[in-house]
Amino acid sequence: MRILIVGATGLLGKEIVCLLSSEHEVIGASRHGPDLSLDLADKASIASMYQQLGTVDAVICAAGAAKFAPLESLTDEDFAFSLANKLMGQVNLVRCSVGHVTPGGSLTLTSGILSLHPVTGSAVVGIVNAGVEAFVRSAALELHGKARVNVVSPGWVSETLAAMGQAYSAGTPAAVVAQAYKRSLVEAITGQVIPVKKP
Repeated sequence: MRILIVGATGLLGKEIVCLLSSEHEVIGASRHGPDLSLDLADKASIASMYQQLGTVDAVICAAGAAKFAPLESLTDEDFAFSLANKLMGQVNLVRCSVGHVTPGGSLTLTSGILSLHPVTGSAVVGIVNAGVEAFVRSAALELHGKARVNVVSPGWVSETLAAMGQAYSAGTPAAVVAQAYKRSLVEAITGQVIPVKKP
C-alpha cells in the first residue's frame, strides 16, 4: 500500500513509519518534511499537500497540538489554537482527502485518553479528543463504501512521561501504540475508537 503518515517526524509518527515501511510505501508529512510539508491548522496547506501527494491507499495522522494548562489560565487564544489544530486539522485532513484516497482506503486519526479520563489541566485537550471521536463516528457513516475512518486513542506514552520526569513504566511505549494504527490500517473496521492498552 501507499500510505501517508502525517506527523511522521514526531514520537509516534517515527514509530508508525518504522513499523509500516518494510511492507508499504510510506510518505511522511509534517511541518518540516520529510517528504511533504504541511501546517495541520491551515486547510489550504492540507489541500496543497494532497495535490502534491496524488493518490494513496491510506492516511494516518499522528499529529495535532492542543494546550494543556489549568482552566483558570486558559485564554481564548488557547482554545482557538487547540480547536484549529488537533480538531479541525484532522477533520480537514479527512474532508480534503476525497479524490486522493483510493476507494475503500483507510483514514486513521488520533484522539487520546483525556476525553474519557480527565486530569487537572486537560479541559481543552478533552474537548478536542472527544470532538475527534464524535467526528469519526459520524464521518464513517457518510464515507461508507468510499473509505474507512477510525481513531486511535492512546493513553500516556512512556517516552513522553519519561521526558516529563515521570515513571516510564506508567505509560505505554510508542512502539506498542504504533500497533493500534496498524490495526486500523489492516482490519476491516470503520467508525471505531481504538483504545491503546498497556502491554
